[in-house]
Amino acid sequence: MEGRQNGPTEKRRRHPPIQGPTNPMVTPLLTDLYQYTMAYAYWKAGKHNERAVFDLFFRKSPFSGEYTVFAGLEECIRFIANYKLTEEEISFIRDTLPNKCEEGFVDYLRKVDCSDVEVYSVPEGSIVFPRVPLLRVEGPIAVVQLLETTLVNLVNYASLVATNAARHRIVVGKSKILLEFGLRRAQGPDGGIGASKYCYIGGFDATSNVLAGRLFGIPLRGTHSHAFVSSFMSLDEIIDKSLQSSDGSTVFEDFVSLVQTWLNKIQWSSSLSGTHGETNQSELAAFTSYALAFPSNFLALVDTYDALRSGVPNFCAVALALRELGYKAVGIRLDSGDLSYLSSEARKFFQAIEKEFKVPGFGKMNITASNDLNEETLDHLNKQGHEVDAFGIGTYLVTCYSQAALGCVFKLVEINNQPRIKLSEDVSKVSIPCKKRCFRLYGKEGYPLVDLMIGENELPPKVSQRILCRHPFIESKRAYVVPQRVEELLKCYWSGSSDKARLELPPLKDIRARCMEQLEQMRPDHMRRLNPTPYKVSVSAKLYDFIHCLWLNEAPVGELQ
Repeated sequence: MEGRQNGPTEKRRRHPPIQGPTNPMVTPLLTDLYQYTMAYAYWKAGKHNERAVFDLFFRKSPFSGEYTVFAGLEECIRFIANYKLTEEEISFIRDTLPNKCEEGFVDYLRKVDCSDVEVYSVPEGSIVFPRVPLLRVEGPIAVVQLLETTLVNLVNYASLVATNAARHRIVVGKSKILLEFGLRRAQGPDGGIGASKYCYIGGFDATSNVLAGRLFGIPLRGTHSHAFVSSFMSLDEIIDKSLQSSDGSTVFEDFVSLVQTWLNKIQWSSSLSGTHGETNQSELAAFTSYALAFPSNFLALVDTYDALRSGVPNFCAVALALRELGYKAVGIRLDSGDLSYLSSEARKFFQAIEKEFKVPGFGKMNITASNDLNEETLDHLNKQGHEVDAFGIGTYLVTCYSQAALGCVFKLVEINNQPRIKLSEDVSKVSIPCKKRCFRLYGKEGYPLVDLMIGENELPPKVSQRILCRHPFIESKRAYVVPQRVEELLKCYWSGSSDKARLELPPLKDIRARCMEQLEQMRPDHMRRLNPTPYKVSVSAKLYDFIHCLWLNEAPVGELQ
């Protein structure tokens, strides 16, 4: 018998098939055991097909900030669209459950898919805020519970690292290039691949991760390491010294001698005299060899021995030799030392070269900096002043060093059309019940003012119509808002076998573009590093009253003896 496929109706087959998750380990077994124990208990009680609604959200924005970049939706939909247990997986579950489960439950697992599930989501790449659902998942309660852990896992790190990337983008500004160099320090292969993808969404321009470039089409950047430089001993090691001109018209037989000629010119220049002594010749050999291999993409790591006394002048000699043959060098990379001072001095040297040898544009040579950079060091560099054009960032970015997790949660808010609430002595952990619609209300200056949640059957807010927005739990916090623009946040991305229209998953570059656009839309005081202004998340007056009525009904009444 053929296995059942999600979205079985002919009408829905106009949608292109959705590929499986990027990581093959994302299977129905990538979950917590209690999801299967609950599924079995639901099945035993005859509740497994009851229609439930769950919200996936977080309670506090990361990195002491007031915003989060939502990421991970595509992988969630890929997982849901291809959800199906294999016979081997079912056998493992049967043997793993605490008590030997009945064969009827095993037969049930064989039929489980997501054809009766619907997923509504904020578009990936959006700026989002605490308590507002990122995903609303509707379907048979047992099936949706089986999805819970995986969905939280796929959203948690993705949103955390995308937010970290966006914070770095905001610090450096729009004009600087950001390069993700974190693969070797990431938490395993999946952490490395995910970091490359979601840092790109959050505003990074390229990655060093070759596999991420292949999988996602992210631009790749990279040059050479200190090992390449120190592996050379002298210019005599270069066997093939010839280099064809950029237009292919001639072949220069001894590029090495041309480099040496330019180095001599630099050393004997009156305007550059006293800036350095003898340079390291093994470093010069390495630079020359690399330029012979990549004449159109020559970028040199200049701090293996001494950045200003050797690396920069050696680079300039090779760059000027390349220019004579019609090539344009890319620039240098600094990986240690005082980046503010070194970049400024390197810029002065480039400008002096441009003036001395009449080389237009040489003074604007690209300077890339790396060396365990993070958001704080970038902020300090801005205050100190620097001449860096691009930043290569790794460890602190991909490991989210300053915060381990976003803390997403997945809460039942309705079952069989009956709203449910989760109570706690800690008010921040009280859930907001019922199936909700969520809107972003914009003010007259074009900035978002507030995110508003309303009950599913309430009339939505309208432009120029005054609406009371209330804090979900603090009675005195309330305000009237007259929105100039209203945006509904939750959109359908998976409709199962129903005829409901759903949005297609956008390409990665469009998700990145949305993130950049959203960062621009936000009021600057919400986005600043220190003491950002909290963004308002509210509920309608009707939903506020309902929350507190349900709270009183569900909370047990104590008795004093």
